[in-house]
This record gives sequence, structure tokens and C-alpha cells, in this order.
Amino acid sequence: MRAADRRELVVVGASLAGLRAARTLRERGFTGALTIVGDEPRPPYDRPPLSKRVLTAPDRPPDVELPVPHGLEARWRLGQAATRLDLVTRTVTLADGARLPYDGLVIATGSAARSWPAAKLSPPAGVVTLRSWDDALALRAALAEGGPLVVIGAGFLGGEIAAAARERGLDVTLVEAAAQPLEHAVGTTAGAYVAALHREAGIEMRTSTTVESFLTGADGRLAGVRLSDGTTVRADTAVLALGGMPATGWLAGSGLAHDGGVHCDPHLRVLRTDGSVVPDVVAAGDVARVPQPLADGERLALGHWTNAVEQGAAAAATLLAGQDPAQAPGPFAAVPSFWSDLHGARIRSVGLPAGADETRVVEHDLAGRRLEISYHRAGRLVGALTIGRTGRLAPYRSALEERLTPTTAEPPRSSPQ
Repeated sequence: MRAADRRELVVVGASLAGLRAARTLRERGFTGALTIVGDEPRPPYDRPPLSKRVLTAPDRPPDVELPVPHGLEARWRLGQAATRLDLVTRTVTLADGARLPYDGLVIATGSAARSWPAAKLSPPAGVVTLRSWDDALALRAALAEGGPLVVIGAGFLGGEIAAAARERGLDVTLVEAAAQPLEHAVGTTAGAYVAALHREAGIEMRTSTTVESFLTGADGRLAGVRLSDGTTVRADTAVLALGGMPATGWLAGSGLAHDGGVHCDPHLRVLRTDGSVVPDVVAAGDVARVPQPLADGERLALGHWTNAVEQGAAAAATLLAGQDPAQAPGPFAAVPSFWSDLHGARIRSVGLPAGADETRVVEHDLAGRRLEISYHRAGRLVGALTIGRTGRLAPYRSALEERLTPTTAEPPRSSPQ
């Protein structure tokens, strides 16, 4: 079905991936009705600054709104989360009961902050997460009070929050269950390097340690955190930085495969639980689990900014192509990348360091803030990471792009609705 033939396209998810999909739909000639659904009342905004500039800006938080292209001509349904998808009637139900019919659908609902384990006691007031704009404003206000902070989870988000709080002069304790921060994402060498950066900045690191319980004061608010090593850390605020969970709850009962994210084929077409392709439904961004050649075809959900941008555009192109082989784009094959800035150190990575079984340290200079590591799996390059050496990533990216050259493959079978 050609773009001009479609009557109604719906994008569920009004953040980076969803906005990029909507923009691409218009750029590629779609002139029909376009509806964008978002669970937050705000227009689309950029999330990476929430753990950086929003927390550290001295006067007022910076503007983080994403630019909405002129001529997008979309109907916005903001502040209304999607609650149900019906593939038979081709409708999306919203929290207010409205039912949106679709001829084509983009699922871009992103991820939610992982909460405290349900098996443990509910945390008291003062224990927060950081995912939304409102979360960031609340944490910014808490940091302005100047009390001690505990950050639980030393991944990229937790590390950035700890660094931002330290920049504001707070006493910060960073608690991590693994032996090093970022160990599962970039390995022990890079993790130890990052731990050293945190310690140099005056952050107290508690690695190989978990939280046993939260202590409260007479007012019922957080007063401290009891750790698995038997110690107690005083805290006015604690941030749960335990990672994200793809936002797929609204897909329960839909027939889609969505454990750990929405399962997709290499073209970002959504799959049923039996592995068949759902016609005219695609997914993009944090919520999408897509086969990754660098991980031997394993389906991965990659929560990175560039991934959301690239998949949003690719999913829109696939949706417009429909069943027309002449218009269909090739398999999604972009080199993953991510970045972070900690204590003035610029961390940049390409590929999938987490999928490596071997790391090779090319340069390691803590005093000079320089690090270069390549990551390999079964002897083949799968990723690279640098600190203060961004210019050295280009050859690694080129080598990885060669590995991702699309090959002809039999598309997954479709089944009737």
C-alpha cells in the first residue's frame, strides 16, 4: 500500500523515536491523517539532559524540548497513555477510553524506570527515580537542599546523577552491586577507570554492595540507607538508578511477542508470539528488540539516543513500504553508539562492548584522562570505547559497518489477522 493510500497512521510514543518516525513519514510523502499519542502532557523533549544540565544549571533548567518540524500536521493526544492494542479491529485504546483506528502503527513507547523490587518493602518519601521531566525537576529541587545523596546503581544514569550532585557540592555515595561501575556494559577495565574518576571527584564508592533497607526519620521521610556490608549511610535523598524496563504493559493480550521489549524482525516489523509478522505495525527505540548482527542475531533492546533516532526513521520507511518489495528498505543495520560525560571526561563508544568475550587495552592514562579499549567476540571486533580520544573511534566504526552490510534473507512469514 502506497503512502498516499493510507487513511490513518498512529504513532504511540511522543518522545525521540516517535517524533523521528512521524517526521520521516511526512518527509517520505505521507499526506494522510497522523496521530501522535504520549503519556506525558508535555510536548516531546530530549531525555539525556535530564541527568546532566537540568540538574546542574545554576539559574533555571535549560529548554529540552525537541523541535517539531513545520508542517508535521499531527493530531496530538498528550497526557493519554495507550492502554490496549487490538490487532483484529486495528485500534489503540487510550486511558480516557478513546479508541484510535489505524491503518499503520508505530510502537515507540520507550521504557520506564525500574522500580524497587516488589518483594521488598515500599521505599519511603525521598527515594526517587529519574525518567521524566517532572522527575528531573523534583530531583533538582532535592539537590538544591544540599543534603547527602545516595545513588543506587552505578550505570550511566546513576554515574551522571552522582557526578551532577557532586558538581553541586553534595556528599554523594554511589552503591553498585557489581565489582565495578558499568562492569556489565563495558567490562572491568573501563569500569575500574570510571570508579577512579568518581573517587577522584570525592564520591564514596560502595561496590559489590546492595541495599538492604531504608531508614526513616520521625516525619516518615528517608533518613538513611542500610547496606549489605552492615554499614548505614545517612541520606536525605536516594535515587534508584536500576536501569529501564521497556514500556510494554499496554500490549498484554495483544498477541505480540513483547517479553523484554517488542520483538521485531530485521526490518523493525513487529512479530506475534508465533514468530509471524504483524502487517502494518512497526516498533522503534527503547521498546524494540531487534536482531543485532554484532550479537550473532540476538534480539536486543538498546536504550541509546542514536538508536532511537535511527530506528524511528527506519521504522517509518518500513511502514510506508507496506507489502511493496520495490519500496521496502533493507534490514536495519546501524552501528550502535552511546556517550556519557563524567567529571569532565568524555566517554564515547561504538558497537556492543557488552557482547565481548575479550578486551584489548590500547591506551590507559588516568592522569591524562585518556582511555582506548577495543572489544572482541570470538576474535572479531564488536565494539570500542574511548575517553578523551573520540577521534580514534572512526576506524572502529568503519570496521563494524563492514560487518553490518545487509545480506539477502528470506523474510519472516506473515499470517492472516
